[in-house]
Amino acid sequence: MRIHKKATLLVLLTSILYTAPAHAAVMPQNQVTGVFLDDRQLVLEVQPLLINGTTLIPMRKLFEEQGAKISWNNDTKTVKATKGTLVLTYQIGDLTANKNGQALSLTVPGQVVGGNTMMPLRFVSEALGSTVKWEANTRTVRIYSALNYDTTIRYGVNLRSSPNSSDQSGVQQMLSVGDKVHIVREVDALWLEVRTQDNKTGYISAKPKYSDYTSESLAEKQGSALLAYGEKYLGTPYEFGAATNQTSTFDCSSFVGHLFENVLSVDLPRASYNQAKEGKEVGINELRKGDLLFFSARGLDIGHVAMYAGNNQILHTYSKEQGVHYEALSEKWKKRFVTARRMF
Repeated sequence: MRIHKKATLLVLLTSILYTAPAHAAVMPQNQVTGVFLDDRQLVLEVQPLLINGTTLIPMRKLFEEQGAKISWNNDTKTVKATKGTLVLTYQIGDLTANKNGQALSLTVPGQVVGGNTMMPLRFVSEALGSTVKWEANTRTVRIYSALNYDTTIRYGVNLRSSPNSSDQSGVQQMLSVGDKVHIVREVDALWLEVRTQDNKTGYISAKPKYSDYTSESLAEKQGSALLAYGEKYLGTPYEFGAATNQTSTFDCSSFVGHLFENVLSVDLPRASYNQAKEGKEVGINELRKGDLLFFSARGLDIGHVAMYAGNNQILHTYSKEQGVHYEALSEKWKKRFVTARRMF
């Protein structure tokens, strides 16, 4: 009986000793599961290496994905990378590199493994101006390119996890007046995807009160949004001096004021002659969607306002017979034209 028990124990010990190394080889504790550049996963020809806490990935992918052009001297195993005015020279196996005449130290040298030239990810990325973060819980490396943070917050605005103001749980933080952000993309007329200087990515309102960001494409989107909202009121009756707290009737200035307030949160004065003092003056040949045109009317230098709709069309109201309507910017209106103002 004792011999049988000893034999059984020996078999179990042998099994444990045999299987442990195999398990470790399948799922090593230092495995890097992914490398991301600006939230886009890089497709690598070979798996990353993790040596003494330093991640190495294929050289060409590492440089070129970050906008650097490289030349390779196979005889000396030397790479020369250029990005704008930056020149980085490095010989595989060395613990120093040269960046614009300045010596930089590496903790782990670049090396050739299985025919692949592998370079330290953090060293190269930071030399090119990028930021690198290691996410231990997912064993993921994230590279953030050097970005221009050239958009300034004008008014405190929430940074959200989705382009949706109704979801209060999606608020990540409040961005303060004067904060700088990088615009990743224009989501639509009302939302921008941004990156903060501490590498947080989220969404802020694209309304002009919140930041100084402008572009032709965003202006086109916002002009179209104003017109789409205005079309909901086509045919709404005209009433001179219409109250601003209702939408059953409009006059010319209450109509455009309602559109700008509800679509872009732009607060315009009540009367057209005061609205004509807002924004930036543009010529009649420079008009884009959403610009306001001002005309003489009722014996006043400025007594009427309309919104430019593109293709020589204007959207406005002045007639009890027509109410809110589109019409051509005809010679009749051009003779009465005084000025045009751009509000966004």
